Amino acid sequence: MSARKLAIVTGASTGIGFELAHVAAQEGYDLIVVADEPLIEAAAKDFSRHGTDVQAVEADLSTIEGVDRLIAAAGGLQIDIVCANAGRGVGHSFLEQELADWRKVIDTNIVGTIYLLQQVLRQMVARNEGKILVTGSIAGFIPGAFHAIYNGTKAFIDNFVEAIRNEIKDSDGVTITNLMPGATDTEFFERAGMEDTNVGEMKKDDPAKVARDGWDAMIAGKAHIVSGWKNKIQVAAAHVAPPSLMAQFHRHLAEPDSEKGKE
Repeated sequence: MSARKLAIVTGASTGIGFELAHVAAQEGYDLIVVADEPLIEAAAKDFSRHGTDVQAVEADLSTIEGVDRLIAAAGGLQIDIVCANAGRGVGHSFLEQELADWRKVIDTNIVGTIYLLQQVLRQMVARNEGKILVTGSIAGFIPGAFHAIYNGTKAFIDNFVEAIRNEIKDSDGVTITNLMPGATDTEFFERAGMEDTNVGEMKKDDPAKVARDGWDAMIAGKAHIVSGWKNKIQVAAAHVAPPSLMAQFHRHLAEPDSEKGKE
Protein backbone atom coordinates (compact mmCIF):
# COMPACT_ATOMS: atom_id res chain seq x y z
CA MET A 1 0.00 0.00 0.00
CA SER A 2 1.11 3.57 -0.72
CA ALA A 3 1.02 6.64 1.51
CA ARG A 4 -2.46 7.55 0.25
CA LYS A 5 -5.45 7.27 2.53
CA LEU A 6 -7.02 3.83 2.87
CA ALA A 7 -10.65 2.84 2.39
CA ILE A 8 -12.26 -0.54 3.06
CA VAL A 9 -15.35 -1.49 1.07
CA THR A 10 -17.25 -4.68 1.92
CA GLY A 11 -19.55 -6.49 -0.46
CA ALA A 12 -17.53 -4.90 -3.26
CA SER A 13 -17.78 -7.58 -5.94
CA THR A 14 -21.17 -6.38 -7.23
CA GLY A 15 -23.92 -3.81 -6.76
CA ILE A 16 -23.67 -0.78 -4.51
CA GLY A 17 -20.40 -1.97 -2.97
CA PHE A 18 -18.82 -2.32 -6.42
CA GLU A 19 -19.84 1.24 -7.24
CA LEU A 20 -18.67 2.57 -3.86
CA ALA A 21 -15.25 1.04 -4.47
CA HIS A 22 -15.07 2.73 -7.87
CA VAL A 23 -15.91 6.07 -6.28
CA ALA A 24 -13.28 5.60 -3.57
CA ALA A 25 -10.62 4.72 -6.14
CA GLN A 26 -11.61 7.69 -8.32
CA GLU A 27 -11.24 9.92 -5.26
CA GLY A 28 -7.67 8.69 -4.78
CA TYR A 29 -8.06 6.21 -1.92
CA ASP A 30 -6.12 2.99 -1.77
CA LEU A 31 -8.51 0.12 -1.28
CA ILE A 32 -9.08 -3.11 0.55
CA VAL A 33 -12.14 -4.69 -1.03
CA VAL A 34 -13.83 -7.79 0.29
CA ALA A 35 -16.57 -10.22 -0.71
CA ASP A 36 -17.36 -13.86 -0.08
CA GLU A 37 -16.80 -14.92 -3.70
CA PRO A 38 -13.84 -15.19 -6.11
CA LEU A 39 -15.37 -12.45 -8.27
CA ILE A 40 -13.76 -9.94 -5.90
CA GLU A 41 -10.42 -10.53 -7.63
CA ALA A 42 -11.81 -9.43 -11.01
CA ALA A 43 -13.52 -6.46 -9.39
CA ALA A 44 -10.23 -5.40 -7.79
CA LYS A 45 -8.61 -5.26 -11.24
CA ASP A 46 -11.37 -2.88 -12.35
CA PHE A 47 -10.76 -0.61 -9.37
CA SER A 48 -6.98 -0.59 -9.88
CA ARG A 49 -7.43 1.04 -13.28
CA HIS A 50 -8.02 4.31 -11.42
CA GLY A 51 -4.36 4.28 -10.39
CA THR A 52 -4.66 3.33 -6.73
CA ASP A 53 -3.39 0.29 -4.87
CA VAL A 54 -6.10 -2.33 -4.43
CA GLN A 55 -6.01 -5.43 -2.26
CA ALA A 56 -8.76 -8.03 -2.67
CA VAL A 57 -9.83 -10.21 0.25
CA GLU A 58 -12.16 -13.17 -0.20
CA ALA A 59 -13.78 -13.64 3.20
CA ASP A 60 -17.14 -14.56 4.69
CA LEU A 61 -18.18 -11.53 6.73
CA SER A 62 -20.97 -13.50 8.39
CA THR A 63 -18.21 -14.97 10.57
CA ILE A 64 -15.93 -13.41 13.17
CA GLU A 65 -13.00 -15.13 11.47
CA GLY A 66 -13.87 -13.48 8.16
CA VAL A 67 -13.96 -10.02 9.71
CA ASP A 68 -10.68 -10.68 11.50
CA ARG A 69 -9.12 -11.69 8.16
CA LEU A 70 -10.27 -8.40 6.66
CA ILE A 71 -8.85 -6.33 9.53
CA ALA A 72 -5.58 -8.26 9.34
CA ALA A 73 -5.31 -7.41 5.63
CA ALA A 74 -4.79 -3.76 6.59
CA GLY A 75 -1.52 -4.79 8.21
CA GLY A 76 -1.82 -2.18 10.93
CA LEU A 77 -2.23 0.70 8.48
CA GLN A 78 -4.54 3.54 9.40
CA ILE A 79 -8.04 2.91 8.05
CA ASP A 80 -9.52 6.24 7.00
CA ILE A 81 -12.86 5.16 5.54
CA VAL A 82 -15.01 2.05 5.90
CA CYS A 83 -18.00 1.40 3.67
CA ALA A 84 -19.80 -1.41 5.51
CA ASN A 85 -21.97 -2.51 2.64
CA ALA A 86 -22.00 -6.33 2.70
CA GLY A 87 -25.53 -7.64 3.04
CA ARG A 88 -27.73 -10.60 2.24
CA GLY A 89 -31.43 -11.32 1.94
CA VAL A 90 -33.72 -14.34 1.79
CA GLY A 91 -37.19 -14.17 0.31
CA HIS A 92 -40.39 -16.23 0.54
CA SER A 93 -42.40 -17.16 3.60
CA PHE A 94 -40.49 -17.25 6.88
CA LEU A 95 -42.01 -20.64 7.73
CA GLU A 96 -40.56 -22.10 4.54
CA GLN A 97 -37.02 -20.83 5.07
CA GLU A 98 -34.18 -23.05 6.20
CA LEU A 99 -32.37 -22.19 9.42
CA ALA A 100 -29.01 -21.94 7.66
CA ASP A 101 -30.41 -19.43 5.16
CA TRP A 102 -32.01 -16.98 7.59
CA ARG A 103 -29.14 -17.34 10.07
CA LYS A 104 -26.71 -16.35 7.31
CA VAL A 105 -28.71 -13.15 6.73
CA ILE A 106 -28.61 -12.22 10.42
CA ASP A 107 -24.92 -13.08 10.79
CA THR A 108 -23.95 -11.08 7.70
CA ASN A 109 -26.19 -8.05 8.10
CA ILE A 110 -25.94 -7.68 11.86
CA VAL A 111 -23.18 -9.70 13.56
CA GLY A 112 -20.46 -9.23 10.95
CA THR A 113 -21.34 -5.60 10.38
CA ILE A 114 -21.33 -4.50 14.00
CA TYR A 115 -18.19 -6.48 14.80
CA LEU A 116 -16.40 -4.73 11.93
CA LEU A 117 -17.69 -1.36 13.09
CA GLN A 118 -16.55 -2.00 16.67
CA GLN A 119 -13.03 -2.86 15.53
CA VAL A 120 -12.54 0.12 13.24
CA LEU A 121 -14.39 2.65 15.40
CA ARG A 122 -12.12 1.93 18.35
CA GLN A 123 -9.15 2.95 16.20
CA MET A 124 -10.89 5.98 14.72
CA VAL A 125 -12.16 7.32 18.02
CA ALA A 126 -8.72 6.86 19.61
CA ARG A 127 -7.20 9.24 17.05
CA ASN A 128 -10.42 11.29 16.55
CA GLU A 129 -10.42 10.84 12.79
CA GLY A 130 -12.29 8.65 10.32
CA LYS A 131 -15.48 8.18 8.35
CA ILE A 132 -17.87 5.24 8.12
CA LEU A 133 -20.70 4.62 5.71
CA VAL A 134 -23.12 1.84 6.62
CA THR A 135 -25.58 0.54 4.05
CA GLY A 136 -28.87 0.33 5.90
CA SER A 137 -32.15 0.38 4.00
CA ILE A 138 -35.56 1.98 3.89
CA ALA A 139 -36.68 -1.64 4.47
CA GLY A 140 -35.83 -1.03 8.11
CA PHE A 141 -38.90 1.20 8.37
CA ILE A 142 -41.30 -1.33 6.83
CA PRO A 143 -42.52 -4.64 8.33
CA GLY A 144 -41.23 -6.97 5.64
CA ALA A 145 -43.89 -9.56 4.89
CA PHE A 146 -42.21 -12.29 2.80
CA HIS A 147 -38.84 -10.67 3.50
CA ALA A 148 -39.15 -10.47 7.26
CA ILE A 149 -35.62 -11.44 8.30
CA TYR A 150 -33.93 -8.95 5.97
CA ASN A 151 -36.18 -6.05 6.92
CA GLY A 152 -35.71 -6.91 10.58
CA THR A 153 -31.92 -6.82 10.23
CA LYS A 154 -32.09 -3.44 8.52
CA ALA A 155 -34.36 -2.10 11.27
CA PHE A 156 -31.62 -3.13 13.68
CA ILE A 157 -28.90 -1.47 11.61
CA ASP A 158 -30.84 1.77 11.12
CA ASN A 159 -31.44 1.93 14.89
CA PHE A 160 -27.93 0.83 15.85
CA VAL A 161 -26.18 3.45 13.72
CA GLU A 162 -28.21 6.24 15.30
CA ALA A 163 -27.32 4.98 18.78
CA ILE A 164 -23.59 4.63 18.10
CA ARG A 165 -23.47 8.07 16.50
CA ASN A 166 -24.76 9.47 19.78
CA GLU A 167 -22.25 7.47 21.82
CA ILE A 168 -19.28 8.86 19.88
CA LYS A 169 -20.59 12.41 19.43
CA ASP A 170 -17.74 13.87 21.50
CA SER A 171 -15.30 12.50 18.91
CA ASP A 172 -16.17 15.18 16.39
CA GLY A 173 -13.51 14.01 13.94
CA VAL A 174 -15.31 10.68 13.46
CA THR A 175 -18.55 10.45 11.50
CA ILE A 176 -20.88 7.55 10.80
CA THR A 177 -23.43 7.87 8.00
CA ASN A 178 -26.37 5.58 7.29
CA LEU A 179 -27.13 5.09 3.59
CA MET A 180 -30.75 3.97 3.19
CA PRO A 181 -31.51 2.94 -0.38
CA GLY A 182 -34.67 1.39 -1.71
CA ALA A 183 -34.86 -1.37 -4.30
CA THR A 184 -31.65 -1.09 -6.33
CA ASP A 185 -30.69 -2.74 -9.61
CA THR A 186 -28.22 -5.31 -8.27
CA GLU A 187 -27.92 -9.09 -8.00
CA PHE A 188 -29.55 -8.90 -4.55
CA PHE A 189 -33.03 -10.05 -5.60
CA GLU A 190 -31.75 -12.96 -7.68
CA ARG A 191 -29.57 -14.13 -4.79
CA ALA A 192 -32.46 -13.76 -2.36
CA GLY A 193 -34.72 -15.89 -4.58
CA MET A 194 -37.07 -12.96 -5.23
CA GLU A 195 -37.15 -12.83 -9.02
CA ASP A 196 -40.80 -14.00 -9.00
CA THR A 197 -42.04 -10.95 -7.06
CA ASN A 198 -43.24 -7.47 -7.91
CA VAL A 199 -40.15 -5.92 -6.37
CA GLY A 200 -37.98 -8.37 -8.29
CA GLU A 201 -39.61 -7.33 -11.57
CA MET A 202 -40.01 -3.59 -11.02
CA LYS A 203 -37.69 -0.84 -12.24
CA LYS A 204 -35.04 -0.19 -9.63
CA ASP A 205 -32.60 2.54 -8.69
CA ASP A 206 -29.19 2.88 -10.34
CA PRO A 207 -26.52 1.49 -7.97
CA ALA A 208 -23.96 4.02 -9.21
CA LYS A 209 -26.22 6.91 -8.21
CA VAL A 210 -27.01 5.29 -4.84
CA ALA A 211 -23.29 4.82 -4.19
CA ARG A 212 -22.48 8.42 -5.11
CA ASP A 213 -25.30 9.71 -2.90
CA GLY A 214 -23.95 7.68 0.01
CA TRP A 215 -20.33 8.65 -0.57
CA ASP A 216 -21.11 12.37 -0.79
CA ALA A 217 -23.22 12.21 2.37
CA MET A 218 -20.40 10.41 4.20
CA ILE A 219 -17.77 12.93 3.10
CA ALA A 220 -20.07 15.74 4.22
CA GLY A 221 -20.46 14.05 7.62
CA LYS A 222 -24.23 13.68 7.31
CA ALA A 223 -26.05 11.39 9.72
CA HIS A 224 -28.07 9.60 7.06
CA ILE A 225 -29.35 9.78 3.53
CA VAL A 226 -32.35 8.20 1.82
CA SER A 227 -31.36 7.85 -1.83
CA GLY A 228 -34.15 8.61 -4.32
CA TRP A 229 -37.30 10.71 -3.99
CA LYS A 230 -39.66 7.70 -4.24
CA ASN A 231 -37.85 6.11 -1.32
CA LYS A 232 -38.16 9.32 0.68
CA ILE A 233 -41.94 9.12 0.16
CA GLN A 234 -42.00 5.51 1.39
CA VAL A 235 -40.08 6.47 4.53
CA ALA A 236 -42.46 9.35 5.19
CA ALA A 237 -45.44 7.01 4.75
CA ALA A 238 -43.90 4.45 7.11
CA HIS A 239 -43.73 7.08 9.84
CA VAL A 240 -47.47 7.76 9.73
CA ALA A 241 -49.16 4.61 8.40
CA PRO A 242 -50.13 1.73 10.74
CA PRO A 243 -47.56 -1.09 10.72
CA SER A 244 -50.24 -3.53 9.54
CA LEU A 245 -50.85 -1.38 6.46
CA MET A 246 -47.14 -1.19 5.69
CA ALA A 247 -46.81 -4.97 6.11
CA GLN A 248 -49.62 -5.46 3.58
CA PHE A 249 -47.92 -2.99 1.23
CA HIS A 250 -44.69 -4.97 1.52
CA ARG A 251 -46.55 -8.23 0.93
CA HIS A 252 -47.72 -6.84 -2.40
CA LEU A 253 -44.08 -6.22 -3.31
CA ALA A 254 -42.43 -9.37 -1.99
CA GLU A 255 -44.94 -12.24 -2.06
CA PRO A 256 -43.73 -14.97 -4.47
CA ASP A 257 -45.43 -15.00 -7.86
CA SER A 258 -47.00 -11.65 -6.99
CA GLU A 259 -46.08 -10.22 -10.38
CA LYS A 260 -48.54 -12.66 -11.97
CA GLY A 261 -51.40 -10.66 -10.49
CA LYS A 262 -50.64 -7.91 -12.99
CA GLU A 263 -51.27 -10.13 -16.01
